[in-house]
Amino acid sequence: MAELVYRPVIGVARTLFKAWDLKIDCRGSENIPRSGGAVLVSNHISYLDFVFNGLAALPQKRLVRFMAKESVFRHRISGPLMRGMKHIPVDRKQGEAAYAHALDSLRSGEIIGVFPEATISESFTLKSFKSGAARLAQEAGVPLIPMAVWGTQRLWTKGHPRNFKRHHIPITIRVGEAMEAGRDQYAGAITRKLRERVQELLEAAQRAYPVRPKGPDDTWWMPAHLGGTAPTPEQVRAAEAH
Repeated sequence: MAELVYRPVIGVARTLFKAWDLKIDCRGSENIPRSGGAVLVSNHISYLDFVFNGLAALPQKRLVRFMAKESVFRHRISGPLMRGMKHIPVDRKQGEAAYAHALDSLRSGEIIGVFPEATISESFTLKSFKSGAARLAQEAGVPLIPMAVWGTQRLWTKGHPRNFKRHHIPITIRVGEAMEAGRDQYAGAITRKLRERVQELLEAAQRAYPVRPKGPDDTWWMPAHLGGTAPTPEQVRAAEAH
């Protein structure tokens, strides 16, 4: 079926990236298969992560169908676009339908994008992973593709106003080698290994990131363990508990 929505949206995104003069450094796209199903798994630090995750697949001429919370599909602007791009709505109270939809898509040769942390990490560190990505890959008999993004939080993230006036912001993307998800393995064990891979890629992206905060007022986007003023994972959990 013709991609009547997805490809024009990609064109618009590329035009915006060029206008903003984003410095996108993407490596490892060759690890994304040119054909067949796969589960693309990424960290989650920005509302725009799925755009950059999808960008990483374009050199392989692949389009990624992302699993996203159902409320995005109800929005009057994003809803028609998300449906037109054949992304998959996830109702967290009734996830079975989304899981079945994703499984069918994988078996038909699609790449499905998953954020196993489920929500944006406000500490910009990796949260615990849910096992759905591993279970999907096992059941569909497809590989897992780990990846990490860094810098996207500076454009638009949870708890901070979006700032599309920021020009020249570097975005670093790293895609790792495929991981097999054997049916004879426990999904929990695969998930732990997957998280380790994503952590390694995230650290590689952070090391390669070409800029540091400009001053005390610009440290919010750096995690605490790297000297920034983002809340620690413990502080985030404490805030969520109240």
